[in-house]
Amino acid sequence: MLLMKNDSSVAALADALRIEVGRLSPGERLPSSRRLVERHRVSPVTVSRALGLLAAEGLVVTRPGAGAFAARRPSPAAEPADYGWQAVTLAGRSVDAAGVSWLLTPPPDGTVALSGGYLHPSLQPVRAMADAAARAARRPDAWAMPRLGGTPELRAWFARTVGGGVSPGDVTITNGGQQSLTTVLRALLPPGAPVLVESPTYLGVLAVARASGLQPVPVPVDAEGVRPDLLAEAFAMSGARAFYCQPAFHNPTGAVLSAERRERVLAVARAAGAFVVEDDFARHLGIEPPPPPLIAQDADGRVVHIASLTKATAPSLRIAAVIARGPVAERIRATQLVEEFFPARPLQETLLELVSSPGWPRHLRAIRAALPARRDALRTALARHLPQLRADRPTGGLHLWVRLPDGLDDVEVAEAALRAGVLVSAGRPFFPAEAPAPYLRLSYGSASSEAELAEGVRRLATVLG
Repeated sequence: MLLMKNDSSVAALADALRIEVGRLSPGERLPSSRRLVERHRVSPVTVSRALGLLAAEGLVVTRPGAGAFAARRPSPAAEPADYGWQAVTLAGRSVDAAGVSWLLTPPPDGTVALSGGYLHPSLQPVRAMADAAARAARRPDAWAMPRLGGTPELRAWFARTVGGGVSPGDVTITNGGQQSLTTVLRALLPPGAPVLVESPTYLGVLAVARASGLQPVPVPVDAEGVRPDLLAEAFAMSGARAFYCQPAFHNPTGAVLSAERRERVLAVARAAGAFVVEDDFARHLGIEPPPPPLIAQDADGRVVHIASLTKATAPSLRIAAVIARGPVAERIRATQLVEEFFPARPLQETLLELVSSPGWPRHLRAIRAALPARRDALRTALARHLPQLRADRPTGGLHLWVRLPDGLDDVEVAEAALRAGVLVSAGRPFFPAEAPAPYLRLSYGSASSEAELAEGVRRLATVLG
């Protein structure tokens, strides 16, 4: 009974002291133990135990020989901010980056990467880029504002490389291929307008078009590239004034637009009074030489050409060129200037140093030797482990476009493959509308070796076998 009485006395004193501590500022001293004994008519033991209880709760700090002090109070947990108002203000427009973020997200450790839009680091000209960047950074004017439109020497290099009568004045240096797409589409088309795209097509152009308020209209692609008959129908039905295409080493199929179709595509666009946006992202990834770009056959400013070197170098070397002739060139330059001013001069100078060095042709020879071996290794592994799958033999680029058997869900297959330790891309997101069949995109440029490509297919076979 005495123990219970002592416990109740400790609890009662502790309750009283909590109230008292609440009135004190942090660091302020409580009455002495003797004073508490007298005031509350309890024993020194009860005071000691009550103060110990409050110290355990973090309310007081006891200092031997000095007394007890009110502890610093923890800041009250902040209420979560209410951002609900933004849903109303932002209504009517959204930006869906899911497909692009999937392609740019590094795979988990231990996963074989059969998906990716860039060369494996072992294939990138890392040393040559580092040397080029060091030389560029030492230039006295490296950090000065560049000429609007780009440094003259780099514009001249792109003009020579593209050929077809392109002059340096036709070239605008940009912040990489993706930014080029954004600038070009916004320059050509108002929000709400239709834009024709290949089906399937590059995920990034679908994301840009939709974020810009454009309506992508699909035009089917086969082994020879876009079908001109269906392109003409799409122009007639939609009233579109621009067509986006990848004539060389199409992503994701790897198709190269045939010579006969190249002429017909330009003729169809001419009849429709429309522009052709030519995305020439993979020209330097040719296993076999690609045909000249469409702009080389264009005499009336129909083609807006995007030349990018990022795929052939490294992800962060984000410098490209937009080539256009006539009034549209000024529209594109004005759009770029308003939206982003200009690309960073050190990157422009770095790229110029790289492509002007002896290391550049050596690098191109190296990747043209590596890519066919990797492509064939991936196709051989598929024939061995998954003979039921069908894949073409691309003559360039980084990908195989693989047809899955009917009845399979390619998104579910990709998710199951990731759980099995291999990253692949489902085909469905590459289609602007409904996919006609299930596909996978398998990349042979993103894995570390031919052996890793074979291991990735073996893991994929555990899902599909």
